[in-house]
Amino acid sequence: MPSDPIIQVRGLTKSITNGAHTVEILRGVGFDVPKGQFIAIMGPSGSGKSTLLGLLAGLDSATAGSIVLDGEEITGLGEDELAMVRGRKIGFVFQSYQLIPTLTALENVLLPHELAGGGNGRPRALELLESVGLTGRRDHYPIQLSGGEQQRVALARAFMARPPILMADEPTGNLDSANGAHVLELLLALNRREGTTLVLVTHDAALAAQAGRILRLKDGVVVGDDLRA
Repeated sequence: MPSDPIIQVRGLTKSITNGAHTVEILRGVGFDVPKGQFIAIMGPSGSGKSTLLGLLAGLDSATAGSIVLDGEEITGLGEDELAMVRGRKIGFVFQSYQLIPTLTALENVLLPHELAGGGNGRPRALELLESVGLTGRRDHYPIQLSGGEQQRVALARAFMARPPILMADEPTGNLDSANGAHVLELLLALNRREGTTLVLVTHDAALAAQAGRILRLKDGVVVGDDLRA
C-alpha cells in the first residue's frame, strides 16, 4: 500500500480585500505531493506561485481550503502552533538568503537546531557546511560572503533540522548563472542525500527541468501538472 501524500492541498483559496475590491490570488487549488518527490511550481508573475508556497509553509493564512503537511492539518492553526510545525517539518530557502547579519555562517546554520532546543548540533552544522564547500568560511559573517556563498549557507541551514519537506522560493534568482548552477547542484545533492520532499518555485525552465514534476499556475489556478521521467 502506498503511503499517504506528504503534502495534501484541497480547495485552496487566497483573496485580498481592499475596500470594495477583492483580488483572488488563488482559486480552488488542489494537488497531492508524494513523499520524496521534487516538484517545481512555475507560472508567470502574478500567477500565485509564491503565495502558494507561503501558504504551504505556514507563512500566510488561506481564505479557504485545506493544507495537510506530513499528516498534520495546518490551516486554522495559530501562529505559535504554525511556528512549531515549521520547526519540525519544513526547511525554507529564500531568494534573498535571509541570513542573520550578526551571526557567523556556522551560527546561522546552527540556528534552527538551537531554536528547537536540541543537543549538540555543531557536528551536524559543520558537516553541512563542508557539504556546500564552506568549511573555511564558517566563522565569516554574511557581509563577508558573496551572494553565492550566502545562499549556500542558507541551504545548509535549511537542512539542519532534517526536515521532511524543503521549500525554496526562487533560490537561484539573485545569483549569476554560474553561482546559480552551483547552488542548484548542491541543493539537489543535499536533497538526494537527505531524502527530503522538495517543493521549489522558479521562473527558470532549466532549473524546473531537473524536477520530477512541474505544476503550472496561471491566474491562481492549476493549468498544468506534468509528471516527468
